[in-house]
Amino acid sequence: MMRDSQENIPFALRQFTPAQLREALRKMHLIRLFEEGAEESYMRGLIHGTMHLSIGQEASAVATCMELTDADKITSTHRGHGHCIAKGADVGRMFAEFFGKETGYCHGRGGSMHIADVKTGNLGANGIVGGGLPIAVGAALTAKRLGREEVTVCFFGDGANNEGAFHEALNMAAIWKLPVIFVCENNRYGMSTSAAYATAVKNIADRAPAYAMPGVTVDGNDFSAVAEALHEAIARARAGEGPSLVENLTYRWRGHSKSDRNRYRTKDEIEEWMGRDPIARFRAELIAHGVLDEAGAEAVEAEARAAVAAGIEFARQSPAPGVGDVTKFVHAEAAA
Repeated sequence: MMRDSQENIPFALRQFTPAQLREALRKMHLIRLFEEGAEESYMRGLIHGTMHLSIGQEASAVATCMELTDADKITSTHRGHGHCIAKGADVGRMFAEFFGKETGYCHGRGGSMHIADVKTGNLGANGIVGGGLPIAVGAALTAKRLGREEVTVCFFGDGANNEGAFHEALNMAAIWKLPVIFVCENNRYGMSTSAAYATAVKNIADRAPAYAMPGVTVDGNDFSAVAEALHEAIARARAGEGPSLVENLTYRWRGHSKSDRNRYRTKDEIEEWMGRDPIARFRAELIAHGVLDEAGAEAVEAEARAAVAAGIEFARQSPAPGVGDVTKFVHAEAAA
């Protein structure tokens, strides 16, 4: 790394090793290439149903998870592929889940919106808006009651901040001083309704003081800004000081889902945000500070591209569930 005055070095470059930063860039590429691969597979008829892509939001997912261990938990959203990869998931098993194959994380039963990977602490994506909020509070309560130093990160979107579950979850977490960090990925739109239209406060983090917890709004496309906010929130949670609310301002380049015709956004707005590409920004930052050179950065992207290609092939070759197994891994029981 080039010698530079400490104040001129972004937080992430001071906090993490070159190997960790390289891996962070790889994961950001992996998220985008995974979602582009999923989108292409959908267009080719290999994947059915729908999906919610987070292309343009990669810094939020990866920077948030940088200091988490496998013992720490996350809850995710319907737009959760990035969170899953950031927490350490294998893209081959994720593609298999998309393809409805037996080798998927949920044996092909969950699909895009319900991938979980308990071994890495991912308690699962959730198709219900705000559905992960009370689950995160439960996980954090468990950690506290068992005396564990685990923290839980709860990802949710701007649309969820007007759900009752949001207010109930923050209130209970504050009352019990639970080790949970609420991370709002504010991509400006809940489906087709702008957050500015639907939310009374200017910043969603402004709601934190009502629940006696710190709230901060950061540039969600700035890897270092997100990493620094989470560093402080995680330290607070591990020290027994309770929850925090972090709002990452970001933007999804694609529509809400594959059925979204994008009539509520202008082309100029989308292009402006594409110019704030978090991957290009982080890549340039690493090169500018001597963590990587151009060849090294290209090699990182190539690694991610190869992993995605291998993941798709793994999914294509994996077996589909048998008809006779339709009730396997379905854990509901009929009343007697």
